[in-house]
Amino acid sequence: MIDVLSLTKDFGDFRAVNDVSFSVERGQVLGFLGPNGAGKSTSMKMITGYLRPTSGTALINGVDICLEPLRAQQSMGYLPEGAPAWPDMTPRQFLDFVTRIRGLDRAAARSATGHAVEMTELHGVLDQPIDTLSKGFRRRVGLAQAIVHDPDFLIMDEPTDGLDPNQKHQVRAAIREMARTKAIIISTHILEEVDAICTRAMIIDRGRVIVEGTPSELAARSAYHGAVVVTARSDKAAPLAAQLETLADVCIEHEARGAETIFRVLSTEASGENPTALFARVQALIDQQPKAVIGLALEAGRLDDVFRDLTRGTQSEAAQ
Repeated sequence: MIDVLSLTKDFGDFRAVNDVSFSVERGQVLGFLGPNGAGKSTSMKMITGYLRPTSGTALINGVDICLEPLRAQQSMGYLPEGAPAWPDMTPRQFLDFVTRIRGLDRAAARSATGHAVEMTELHGVLDQPIDTLSKGFRRRVGLAQAIVHDPDFLIMDEPTDGLDPNQKHQVRAAIREMARTKAIIISTHILEEVDAICTRAMIIDRGRVIVEGTPSELAARSAYHGAVVVTARSDKAAPLAAQLETLADVCIEHEARGAETIFRVLSTEASGENPTALFARVQALIDQQPKAVIGLALEAGRLDDVFRDLTRGTQSEAAQ
């Protein structure tokens, strides 16, 4: 388990991280979300022992990162921002160096390197200088060094930054596989990544944790949670729209998308109608327009809406 206990970090008069606390257990992937400058990377640097907190600490399986950093770091893998590495080394040389400083013997190092290369798909660039690699491959080299010693705990800052869609899919699959036996923290600004790999998510803004929960719990805070979404043929949308307008105690939004029109039907706050009842009402009505309707669904909510609502003041304040 990773226990983060009231972490605080000041840089002069500026408080970058303010009393952050949470826990992550084996089998969990915690997504650390927040706008630029929110304190995500600073928090990760303190958890991994690369930056000393002003106050508070982190326990890595009961070991205090401030009191026994080397002991705590032995069971930890860290992918920092930018994935720094020696540019004149090849990935093979770099991973050989990492396994040696991690204390693996030659046979264990060979096996561990092979496994890390397999998971990150570095076979084709193992003997190229790291400085000549693309950003995506350099990122994968950084990920390989983080996992090569099979740590119990993984802390990764933007693990899919710079990767193409296929590479992102591969890395996310690897993280899901590793999460079965590890406790993992990732920071990301890619909201789809939270749904793809995280079991819990936390939004941090201006150094403070402002909300935490499962991805579905956070999405349920969206204004669109419980909306009934009707996808219709645009050439037949007008009569359907007229029928939807006959529904009582609802708000209706619509959006044209070429040959399709999307209607979103939401209960008014005053009505207090639950989503299931609203869905049944809409379904009964659109059954009268079978040729117009392409699809009908109940929206779970939008994490991007929740993120913007909770952090909307950050950029405007920074610009002042």
